[in-house]
Amino acid sequence: MAIEIKAPTFPESVADGTVATWHKKPGDAVKRDELIVDIETDKVVLEVLATADGVLGAIVKNEGDTVLSDEVLGSIEAGGAAAAPAAAAPAAAPAASAAPAAAPAAADEDAIGAPAARKLAEENGIALASIKGTGKDGRVTKEDVVAAIEAKKNAPQAAAKPAAAAAAAAAPVVQGAGDRTEKRVPMTRLRAKIAERLVEAQSNMAMLTTFNEVDMTEVMALRSKYKDLFEKSHNGVRLGFMSFFVKAATEALKRFPAVNASIDGNDIVYHGFADVGVAVSSDRGLVVPVLRNAESMSLAEIENGIATFGKKARDGKLAIEEMTGGTFTITNGGTFGSMMSTPIVNPPQAAILGMHNIIQRPMAVKGQVEIRPMMYLALSYDHRLIDGKEAVTFLVTIKNLLEDPARLLLDI
Repeated sequence: MAIEIKAPTFPESVADGTVATWHKKPGDAVKRDELIVDIETDKVVLEVLATADGVLGAIVKNEGDTVLSDEVLGSIEAGGAAAAPAAAAPAAAPAASAAPAAAPAAADEDAIGAPAARKLAEENGIALASIKGTGKDGRVTKEDVVAAIEAKKNAPQAAAKPAAAAAAAAAPVVQGAGDRTEKRVPMTRLRAKIAERLVEAQSNMAMLTTFNEVDMTEVMALRSKYKDLFEKSHNGVRLGFMSFFVKAATEALKRFPAVNASIDGNDIVYHGFADVGVAVSSDRGLVVPVLRNAESMSLAEIENGIATFGKKARDGKLAIEEMTGGTFTITNGGTFGSMMSTPIVNPPQAAILGMHNIIQRPMAVKGQVEIRPMMYLALSYDHRLIDGKEAVTFLVTIKNLLEDPARLLLDI
């Protein structure tokens, strides 16, 4: 009996997807809940699993094809078995010498790995089948590939030297030759969507950026004093800086509702909740999962949510629902060493807060020069909705809350 393989049901915010990778070929045996095909959308990679044991039948949508929600991708012959060419074995014996050459490719195709792991392995010329997976059911993770890349870099090259020397001796001498190779690859749907939205934001929005700086002395002292106790009290959740910024931002959003609003046609929509998007870097690009009702979350809940999103982003496991519907965004370029930037607002949101690197700088404190850990803050905002005074005082509010963290607890 043939069972249809269908694309996932996409939410309203996703119009279609693209078949990224088929992990099985027609005639291959499949097991229930085994990954058989990846569908890439402009937000996430969705994994389609087998719904029954059997054999993969015809493939209707090939890699690169566009698919709609619930569209048929192929079929599974339930209860079938993979074709076993036992009868042809004697006749095939003379060609046995060719088998070793084909084996690595076949093994690589059959290896099961996360989408990010497969992409990274392919870019670095490493056969996925040669990597021992540490994920669930032996699944190769991105971390496994990174470790393999490092091992490859550190491996002794002595064995390759004789062959390289012989090749160099036989090769003609080319004066002034250089490596000017080019590689052309199609833009991923996520990268294309990011480009589209960035252009849209700059074309359709009166976007401005205001800057300030915050003295991180008190936050750093608080974190240093309580981080070990915090981790023990909250089952291993680590106390970082982002939770302080999310907490300060949600308090400021309560005081300045326009910063948490959005424009819908000729209407302004004021949100009675703070769904804060936290920008996370992944192999596929920047993704922005959303902390729902962040205004009512504790520091531990915020840190746990961010850590969970970070792991999901690295493993390509973020769900579409986790990246839609934010009312305000925070991005931290400081993790990469950025000292100053102008973040771009994510429509239909009205503002985005940019964090940056913490730098020890001389500051005038009560008439004395002191070395303080300082961070530049940037707030990009839609001037159609937010006046300059609101934007500046919003950012000053965040600065004041962070420089005196007790205000966050006392709500003052």
